[in-house]
Amino acid sequence: MHRPAVDVTSYGREPRDWLLAHGALPLEVERAWADVCQEAIELIASSAWYTGAEHQNDPQTPGIATLRLHADCHPGNILWTPADLPGGGPHFVDLDDCRSGPAVQDLWMLLPGERVERQRALGALLDGYEQMREFDRRELALIEPLRTLRLIHYSAWIARRWDDPAFPAAFPDFGTPDYWRGQIDTLVDQIEAMQAPPLVA
Repeated sequence: MHRPAVDVTSYGREPRDWLLAHGALPLEVERAWADVCQEAIELIASSAWYTGAEHQNDPQTPGIATLRLHADCHPGNILWTPADLPGGGPHFVDLDDCRSGPAVQDLWMLLPGERVERQRALGALLDGYEQMREFDRRELALIEPLRTLRLIHYSAWIARRWDDPAFPAAFPDFGTPDYWRGQIDTLVDQIEAMQAPPLVA
């Protein structure tokens, strides 16, 4: 079955355009968010990962391989059942957003908070992953671009579901000027993070 890709169009440009076209942002912050969002998207689109996609089948310029993904693989989407029960252990849930893309998309959200903590946890995570499948270390440079795309995509994901009463209850600050100012600050931080050296393992 075909799965849409995690890429700069579907996770960056399209959700940005949808949010702006549907008036999801207060006017007082719309221009600032649109500008910093555009800067972030342009930085991702100019990266070797994105521009290399056209060379996936060229042995002289090998691109990053893609595979089928969960695509929203964070600890909250792993359900643990008692190990002493049949089939007990971890189970992935919330498969609504399955995609295709680089393997690291299903790994980076499992890393803890700050950069120093993420660096410490990365080795153990990859040790476990590579018991099943080899990991291309070049993908570590994709972590911050993918994190940035998810920030843009996630805001649009919430906005598209705002008519569901569960969403205003779950995200009471969403759509307020303070929410979007926080998104602007986070995107500024991400632009800086995308230009820093990637994690290593």
